[in-house]
Amino acid sequence: MRKGEQTRLEIIRKAAPIFNQKGYEGAALSDLMKATGLEKGGIYRHFESKQELAGEAFDHAWKLALDTRFEGTEQIPNAVDRLKQVVRNFRDRRTGPVPGGCPLMNTAIDSDDGNPQLRAKARQALSLWLDRLEAIADEGRRRGEVRSEVDSAKLAMLIVSTLEGSFMIRRLQKNERPVDLACQHLEEYLETKVRARQPRTESGKSLQPEKSRRTPTSESGPN
Repeated sequence: MRKGEQTRLEIIRKAAPIFNQKGYEGAALSDLMKATGLEKGGIYRHFESKQELAGEAFDHAWKLALDTRFEGTEQIPNAVDRLKQVVRNFRDRRTGPVPGGCPLMNTAIDSDDGNPQLRAKARQALSLWLDRLEAIADEGRRRGEVRSEVDSAKLAMLIVSTLEGSFMIRRLQKNERPVDLACQHLEEYLETKVRARQPRTESGKSLQPEKSRRTPTSESGPN
């Protein structure tokens, strides 16, 4: 990697917490200069505008957040258990890899009225999160681990909206209880309303052991 590319990535990495904590308007040039150790020209030699830097910083922060939320799920074979792990990751690692909380919620609120570029970034990030959850549920339906009547898209939206909503209430009340309650509810819902009662193998056969069958035999005794 060239030195200029390394510098650019380092600026993004150091700017991400500032934008995530203070928002686009609140992130002053002086904050960025202090965090990066660069002058204005040193920063904007690598970016055309503050808007571009903010967008790159959001992408960086969201990738870290999303990777954290799905951490460990690839090693879990059952789809429902993978979804439950996402919920647990959200609960257990709520501080997040980037200071300031959830980059998606922060950026969605920050860009709601006056920054269409960042709002588009937030919408794309939301779609990515929903798509990954939906893909897990779809795979679970194909494998018979998720009930056939479950709508994967609606399930993904339920998980995301419940988690993000609880996080917002947590911040407003400065209380951890809303996140704990939301995660507990989602885990119970996944167990009782989503998990298939009799998971099937990929060939479609039930994993439930079949009862042994005895073929009646006719025994002819001596007359």
